[in-house]
Order: sequence, then structure tokens, then C-alpha cells
Amino acid sequence: MHHPLPTQVFSVSTQCLHIYKNPGLFGGLARRIVSKMNPAPYSTSNGCPVFNPYASQQIGTPGPLLLQDHHLIDLLAHFDRERIPERVVHAKGSGAFGYFEVTDDVSDLTKAAFLNGVGKKTRTFTRFSTVGGEMGSADAARDPRGFATKFYTEEGNIDWVYNNTPIFFIRNPSKFPLFIHTQKRNPQTHLKDPDMFWDYLVQNQEAVHQLMVLFSDRGTPADFRHMHGYSGHTYKWVKKDGSFNYVQIHMKADQGIKTLNNEEATKMSGENPDHAQEDLFRAIERGEFPSWTCYVQVMSPQEARQQNFSVFDLTKTWPQSKFPLRRFGRLVLDRNPDNYFADVEQAAFSPSNTVPGVEPSADPVLQSRLFSYPDTHRHRLGANFYQIPVNRCPVAHNPFIRDGPMSVDGNNGAEPNYPSSFAPMPYRQDLNPSNTLSEEWHGAATSFHWQATDADFEQAGQLWEVFGRTNQQDALVHNLSVHVQGAKPHIQDQVFAMFARVNPELGRRLRAATLALAPRKQPNM
Repeated sequence: MHHPLPTQVFSVSTQCLHIYKNPGLFGGLARRIVSKMNPAPYSTSNGCPVFNPYASQQIGTPGPLLLQDHHLIDLLAHFDRERIPERVVHAKGSGAFGYFEVTDDVSDLTKAAFLNGVGKKTRTFTRFSTVGGEMGSADAARDPRGFATKFYTEEGNIDWVYNNTPIFFIRNPSKFPLFIHTQKRNPQTHLKDPDMFWDYLVQNQEAVHQLMVLFSDRGTPADFRHMHGYSGHTYKWVKKDGSFNYVQIHMKADQGIKTLNNEEATKMSGENPDHAQEDLFRAIERGEFPSWTCYVQVMSPQEARQQNFSVFDLTKTWPQSKFPLRRFGRLVLDRNPDNYFADVEQAAFSPSNTVPGVEPSADPVLQSRLFSYPDTHRHRLGANFYQIPVNRCPVAHNPFIRDGPMSVDGNNGAEPNYPSSFAPMPYRQDLNPSNTLSEEWHGAATSFHWQATDADFEQAGQLWEVFGRTNQQDALVHNLSVHVQGAKPHIQDQVFAMFARVNPELGRRLRAATLALAPRKQPNM
């Protein structure tokens, strides 16, 4: 006798099937539920059932294969195309879903909806990464770490595309591709090249502040859970009245900071090159959800004009004694991806993804990233990368951006693909630019090269003094000397001279430590 399912069960299963056929952020969970309720038979990609996944059509036993064997051709042809281009930077990464919670009122600073309302939570996805290494490189590399978070807000997706260091090597965007070339592989030997690495940096000495951080104890985080995150760039938080302040964001790991010294990192790279990926996944699996407390530094436009450095200079930090940290939120990671490729590898972040109340500043490197990031996603993932579930905005509606390869969201159906008079759409009148008090810029178009000056060594010198109070000077000298010893002597001399500009003692100690590791041959008499 047939017994119909209770209405509640039918309703739940129907909803799961709807999510399964229309995958969103929770599509993986729905698939597992549906597959257990009603496992589907194995088939080819077009749905034709297959009796044995290992069998092939052939003439005789054994004999030549048949081109008509769609199952075999289906498998092989897709296998040949499984790999997409890896990211040119930040290629190797790990990620997790979570949420952001507002802990303190900042409605006096920004009109952004997701930041207004103490206790308000927003779903997120975060990806951590190394910068210079390839997909198979070691997590323990001495390298900055990417710290990118996507917020799925009611006003659209906003991405925080941050790093674990508060500054960066460059402030001229045209230098970035050339800099990255020197951090990767020699075009002839295809080997990492200390001559390339240091030759570039001694020619672009505004990088010295970042080098002080990178070769300190903070240069190799023990894992992704025990490191901070920083916006690095200056952004603008805009108020309801249209006025704005400049801001920088700090994300402090609630787990504390843990690092690896040079020898520990080398050992870890050989024993478990994926240790940070494993640590993050296992911790979340155990229910030990990592979290970060978020703070903002605030500077008015008037105060920005009074500083002895440019707030648009990515190689400088804001003194916390003048611009203290103000707490406003907490990021928690509490769910591992169901599928690494679907979520982590296909995640597409860009600082151009923002919401009302948060705007980019005139930082030239940030301005270039606004173009470069979506451009690389279109190259890697296709023109419709924003339709991929991990990138999909829950509220986006733009019928003028449509068509193109792999349009899988219905392509906006019968809606007009231009602003029509017979199918009008509402517009947010409160976002009229005339309501915002933006910066005003005046001047001639020039070709500007932001060259290094003595001022670029001031904060680096102050950091050397901090390391003296925290007993980190020996580690910095050791880490630098281990790396510099592989460079040619004339490049080594330029490195010693560069760090002597930070502090003469640092230059002397670095020279002595390097030559002790790699003594120079005496000329024949």
C-alpha cells in the first residue's frame, strides 16, 4: 500500500531540491541531503545512464576503441580542461565561510548598512594565501599573506582585499608587475633568484619598511589563524550627510600571534608544505572557530593635509598615538567549504566591490587594483565570474550586464537590456554624487614617479628601535643574512648600504652575518 509523505517532509525535500537545482551558497549541503534521500544513477554529463564507469567500447577483447564511446570521450575531454589558469599572485590559498558581527556603533562614521546596528551579522567568505608562490608552493614561505574577505550584504557584496602586513613594497602601480617578476622565477633558469630579488629592491628602496616587517619574526606566520590582517590602503568611510573620513582597518587575531623562525619554516616546508591549509580546516572541523577583532583608524581630510607623509602612500603606517584604534566588529570563520575548487579556487575578490558608505581613496596602487582584480577574474573564470555561487551577490540586479560565455542565471529573462521606458527600474536617489562631499583635484596631467627619499627610512628606523626593545633585532639580521648570502657580492654591498640607511648598526651587523655565512674569496696576489 502506498503511504504519502507528510506535508512537512515533502515541503523540506522540495526546498532542498530547489536549492540543489539552483545552487547558491548552501548548494553543497543541499546536494548531500538530496543525494542521501534519492541517490541519482551514474551518467554521462548529458544525463545518459552508464552501467560501468570503467568500461570502454571496443571491437574484440582486446581490440581498438570506438570514437562513438561518448562516456570515455566525455571523461577525457573534460579531464583535459579541469585546470583553469592559476592566479598570477596569491595562487595558493585556503578559505572558509563565516560571519561578521558589528560589536560597536560606527554609525557616526559611515552609512554602510552592514556596519550599522550593534549585533548585526553578515555572512562572509575568507581566503588566505601566500603571494609569490605557485599552487604547489609551501605555506611556510617567507612571504606576505593575503587576507581577503567577501561580505554578502543587503546592499551588495563588498570585498576586503587585505594582507597580513600593514604596508607594502611599492606605491607606484606601474612597478607592481615588474616587482612580482623578480619575486618569482628567473626567465632563463626558471629558479628563484636572490640576485633578481635584491637587485630590484636596492633600486626601489621605498620597499625597506616592508622588508623590515617581512624579515622579522612576523615574516612567516605559523598558520593563517595566528596572524593579523590590515587594509594597508587608505579608504574613505562616507557619512549620511555626504562628508567622509579617511580610514585604515586592522584585524587582530583573537588567537594571538604565532610565527616560525627561519629554520622552523624550512623544516615545515619539507615535512608538510600544506600545514596552514590543514591547520585551518582541522580547527574549524573541531569547532575551534578562529576569529579576528576589527578596528578602524580614522583621519579627517584636514588632518591628512597636516601629516609629514601622504595618506595615499602604501609604504607608510599611521601612528596609533595620533590615530588610535577604534573597535567596531568581529570576523568569525565557522564552516569549511564543501568543495575546494568551487569555493576557494573560484573565489574572486576585488577592492572595486564595495557598497554605499565605503569608497576607495586616491592611493594610486589601490586605484590600479580596482581595474586589475576584476580583469584577472575575467581572464581566469570568464566574463560571468560573478555568477559562480561563491561570488554571487544575493541582491544584485543589473539586466544590462548579460550574455557572454557560461551565463547560467537565466540571463535576466525578458527584461530589456537598456534603460527602457516601459519596464522602468527604481534607482537609489540618495546615492546621487552631488550629495557627497568628495575630494577636489586640480593640476596638470603629469608623468609622476614617486621616488624614494630619506623620509622612506624614518618609519623603518623606528621599527628597528622597536625590535631592540622586543629582542627581535637578532632574528631580523639572521633572516636577512640567510637570504642575502645567495646574491652576488656587488648586490650584497648595495643591500648592506640600504639597511645602513635604516640604521648604521643594522648595516654593519647584516654585513658581518652575511659574510660569515658566505665568505668572499680573496683575490690572488
